[in-house]
Amino acid sequence: MTVSDPNCSNSNLPGDPLIDLLRRAQTGDQAAYTAFYDAAASSLYRLAYSILLHTEDAEDVVQEALVYAFRNLHRYDPARGSVRTWLYTITISRCRNARRRKWLPTTALSQLLNLGVEPTVPDGHTPEAAAARMGVREALERALATLSPRLREAIALRYGQELTFREMAEVLECPQKTAESRVRVAHESLRAALRTESAESQALLEELWSFQA
Repeated sequence: MTVSDPNCSNSNLPGDPLIDLLRRAQTGDQAAYTAFYDAAASSLYRLAYSILLHTEDAEDVVQEALVYAFRNLHRYDPARGSVRTWLYTITISRCRNARRRKWLPTTALSQLLNLGVEPTVPDGHTPEAAAARMGVREALERALATLSPRLREAIALRYGQELTFREMAEVLECPQKTAESRVRVAHESLRAALRTESAESQALLEELWSFQA
């Protein structure tokens, strides 16, 4: 998993494929709209699901976000960020609205965040290895479920979407230092939650932290 240099980003260069697709879609080009949906929907769904933890609500948020983007392209300001971060901002806003409406259950957060770091467990396909992997996954899910919604947003954007801290600040509409602080606090909370878990669970978090820092 690679995070781009926060001081060197090509996200705002002219000719952004997503903005080109949106503009073509607005002229009635159905193929362009389908391509735009295919390019954006998956990452927006993973972001929404990792925050809301509910399939139907995440799907609704994605639909709302994409429809809003399609109808409000004139509101997009390239000077403030890429189309993708604009879409993340819209999605976060819709997630907050959905979260206010109901209390949602927890689910497999480690998969939703696309952490992509394998724990240190016995090699091979033995029942013991499978049980160890499952134990680490469940421990991490329990720890992630203890985070506040704002901290979960930060973790989802940093790891699930691989945003830089600068891009996170754009999406969350906060200073970059605040985005950095939320990720740091989230890690501190996760470490505290995992103190009573296995050594493998703690090692997974430490490996992820060193990988992304």
